[in-house]
Parts: sequence; C-alpha cells; structure tokens
Amino acid sequence: MHVFVAGATGAVGSLLVPMLLEAGHTVTGTSRSPAGVERIERLGATGLRVDALDAERLRGAVRAAAPEAVVHQLTDLSGADAAANSRIRREGTRNLVDAAKAAGVGRVVAQSISWAYGPGDDPADEAVPLDSTAAQPRARMVAAVRALEETVAEVETAVVLRYGLLYGPGTWYAPGGAFAAALAGDRSTPFLGSTAANDAVGSFVHVADAAGAALAALDWPGGPVNVVDDEPSPARVWLPVLAEALGVPAPAPEAGRQDWERGALNGLARSRGWRPAWPTWRNGFAALRLPS
Repeated sequence: MHVFVAGATGAVGSLLVPMLLEAGHTVTGTSRSPAGVERIERLGATGLRVDALDAERLRGAVRAAAPEAVVHQLTDLSGADAAANSRIRREGTRNLVDAAKAAGVGRVVAQSISWAYGPGDDPADEAVPLDSTAAQPRARMVAAVRALEETVAEVETAVVLRYGLLYGPGTWYAPGGAFAAALAGDRSTPFLGSTAANDAVGSFVHVADAAGAALAALDWPGGPVNVVDDEPSPARVWLPVLAEALGVPAPAPEAGRQDWERGALNGLARSRGWRPAWPTWRNGFAALRLPS
C-alpha cells in the first residue's frame, strides 16, 4: 500500500515511517523544513516539504503521490502553543481531508487524544461523548478535537486514534524533555501539562506503541479507538515514578481532580489485535531511567 504520512517527522511519525517501510508499504512523508525532508528520505521514504496550512500545495502533493491511505500525524506543539495546535487540528485537518478526497483516497488514519471525554468517575471508553460542558480554555481544545474528528469522518473509512499521553523519545515526557524541566522549576521550556501529584487520572501510551497502532489501523474499520496502555492511574501514583526515572524531584502529593480527568480504556484496540509493548507506564517509565 502507498501511504501518505502528514507529519512524518513528529514524535509518532518519525517512528511510524520505518514501521511502514518494514511492513512493505511505500511511504511519502511530509515535513515543513528541508532538514525534515532529508530525515524522511534517509529512512527510505519519499520526502516532501509541505505546510498543512497551505491548502493548494498540500492538495497538489497528495494528488501527485496518489496514495491509497493518508495518515494524519500533524501537530504544532514545539512551542507549547495551544492556539497553534488547535489551528492545525481545524485548518490542517480540513486541508488534508480535502486533499485526500480530491485524490480519491478512501482511508484516513488520524491522531486525536483520549482526554477530551466528558466528565465521569471511571475511565472512558469510546461510547462516552466528547466533553460538551467544559469551561475555557479546555472548551477551545475540545472544540478543535471535535472539528478534527468530524472532518476526517467525511472520508469513507476514517480511523481516529485517541492517543493517551505520549511518552518516550521525542515527547515532553522524555529524559531532558519539557516535563522534566517543569518539575525542575525551569520556566523557560514550553509545557502545557500539569505537574500536580493529585487525583487526576491519566492514561499514557509509549510513542512506539502509538506508532504501532497507526500501522495496524490501516486494516481497521472506521471510528474512534482509544490507544492507551492498560493502567489508567492518578498523578499522585504515576508522577513520582516518572520523576525518579527522569532524575528530577517530585512534588508532594495532593488531593483533587477535575471531573474530566478520568483516563481511558483500551479494550477496543485490544479487541482488534493491538498489543502494546509497554502495557503499563510502570515498565515504560523504568525504561526511560537515566544512567546513574
């Protein structure tokens, strides 16, 4: 299969491209920079310099590639700018889907998130609706996620991967990353997440497992799928473990959580054959541990 990967040099995309090639697929990948294009081509794929916000150029790139599937791994998180990332979710997704439809592509696999669900006490499965009660600024984020998911649903077969918090190489939750800097008190490193060791339940997924799900999803039926590990956990439990692995101090535990901070379940992904190499953040975080 010829697969067009939009966002091929991001944390997930950079791992996905070699997985696709290893599986025998032909890959065309995009980056916004010449250096990114070179990285894609060194992996053995075709690299294209394309900005997803340039609708005309993106349409031409997809038409010229003539892929059988499009994988959407577009984000704009390097500067921890929530507005920029929401714009990619809205406008970048719109442009990519329009380009796919114009090129006759019938399958799209798209990156979404698993913490946009409505309030509840238990981890959410895919039957739980997206949050319609959130106040700002969360409401803007959820609206952008909803726009992304509704837009990709226009394609005949659209698989929406609702990723957990990504950790591992190239993510904020990596040694030397934004989370470690925030815990160490470095306010110069952009970071949008929380560092509170409270009762907020989160679901993680190792970035390699996230890429593996995108590969597998080329054969899945359409619809949303949570791509998270097996152990949704409160921050007061996972945060000290991650802090130790990253070699930074952990904050004192505290009580409290937002009603939407509930985590997510991966039963649907597992029913389709996805098996995370890191089934819990406990062994995944241990693998991040810096040498002493």
